[in-house]
This record gives sequence, C-alpha cells and structure tokens, in this order.
Amino acid sequence: MAVDARSGHEEPEDTDPDGARPQGGGARGHRSFWKELPLLIGIALVLALLIKTFLVQAFSIPSDSMQDTLQRGDRVLVDKLTPWFGGEPERGEVVVFHDPGGWLDGEPTPEPNVVQKFLSFIGLMPSSEEKDLIKRTIAVGGDTVECRKGGPVRVNGTALDEPYIYPGDTPCDDMPFGPFKVPDGKIWVMGDHRQNSQDSRYNQQLAHDGFVPVDDVVGRAVVVAWPVDRWATLPVADTFEQPGLGAAAAVAPGAIGLAGAVPFVLWRRRRPGGPGSRP
Repeated sequence: MAVDARSGHEEPEDTDPDGARPQGGGARGHRSFWKELPLLIGIALVLALLIKTFLVQAFSIPSDSMQDTLQRGDRVLVDKLTPWFGGEPERGEVVVFHDPGGWLDGEPTPEPNVVQKFLSFIGLMPSSEEKDLIKRTIAVGGDTVECRKGGPVRVNGTALDEPYIYPGDTPCDDMPFGPFKVPDGKIWVMGDHRQNSQDSRYNQQLAHDGFVPVDDVVGRAVVVAWPVDRWATLPVADTFEQPGLGAAAAVAPGAIGLAGAVPFVLWRRRRPGGPGSRP
C-alpha cells in the first residue's frame, strides 16, 4: 500500500495476484517482443551462416557411387573446421570436394527456387547449384597406389582389406590402375560402389591426372544426419591403420639402419689400428 502525501490516505498499488509489482503494461511488453524479433532473427541467421562457413555444412548424396556406405538422397554433415587449421585429408576418410575440372561435365544442374537458394546460403539445406563430389580418400601425397585386375588396392605395397566396398563389387577389375605416386598436395579417391563410380581412375586424362587437389576439398563427411533411420557416423576403416602403410614407414628400416651404421663406421675409423688411424 502507498500513502498519498497530500491526503494521508493509503492508495492501492498495482500488483499482480502474487503481490509483486508488474514490470510494465501488457501492451508495452507485447510491442517490445515484436521490436526484438527482427534482431533475434538476424542473430540466428548470422550464426547459421558462420556455422556453415567455418564449422559444419550439410550435403546431399546425388548418386549411388558410395553405396552401401551412403545411399542416394542421404544428407551428410561435413566438418569444415579442420581444413581451416591446415588439416589435410587422411587415408580412409570420406570427403566432399569441388569438381577438380571436368569430372561432372554433362551432369545436369537443378535450378533451385528462391527459398531453396536462401536456405542453402545459410547452410540449412544442401546447395543444388554447387558441383561437388563425395568419395573415399585412398591415398595421400607421397603414397604409391595401385590395383591390378583380380587383386586388392595396394598403398605403399600394403594390401587394403576393404569391407566398405559394395557387395559383389571387386576392388578395381573394371578399371585397374597404377602404380602411381600421389603428388604432394593431392589425394587419390575412389567410390565404395567401385563398378558404379567415376572416380580418380576414370579421370586420369584430365588436368590433374585423376588426383584431387587438397585445396578443392571442402571437408570430411562425419555423420549421416538424414533420414533419421539411417543416422550413423562415418569412421575410418581399420585397414588404414595397418603398420607400415604410411610412405614414411616404408623407408624407415633403411633410414634406421643408416643412422645406426654411421656411428659404428666413425668408431672404427678412430680406434687404434682402425682404417682411419695414423701409423
């Protein structure tokens, strides 16, 4: 209760049913919300755009070249943060990359409507205008890769056991290749549906000889996000963790042997009576 200083009478205060003083009229609070709504929408759009640009972007699978790992129409989330920090694709990773030049020539490009363009711009919907591909990284810069008819894919001489290949397919019988040494800054990619994938093997006549420049890689596909009943992660297969698979490891025994031999030779040359000792 408030007291009127002039009359001395107590005047009732405006309170809500719990006895608390209201923080403003209902109409004023209603208007305040509508004034703030454009700001909230703007912040949400900026955050969505930043996430799409630097963190994660959705992509749609347009073909069957990655079956059974990915199905046509799947939506995958791609990690775009790692490349920003200088990370490069590693063997076994499923990656999305821009057309290196001519891989998608002749493929139709859908014409999206205004709403689809806006949603793809902020990353809430895959872009149908960008010509991107998705394949599995088989070999990276410095690796030697090959596959003979009837045999497995070999990286630096090590055979790959590829459980992700589409059932009934062979590793490369439709298009044997190699051996090739992958140039630095590039990768060799193949689809999991080997007999239905226009991958590095089929683009050797183009500018990059079938290799994909690392600069064209958008990022690694990490999750199948849609449809819900196909939700799954996209891990690297164990076959790519084999000891000795790396190109550096292939030359390691010789390097270790040389490093061990140098001190022994120097010791022999300096010891009395050794080849390098003075009479």
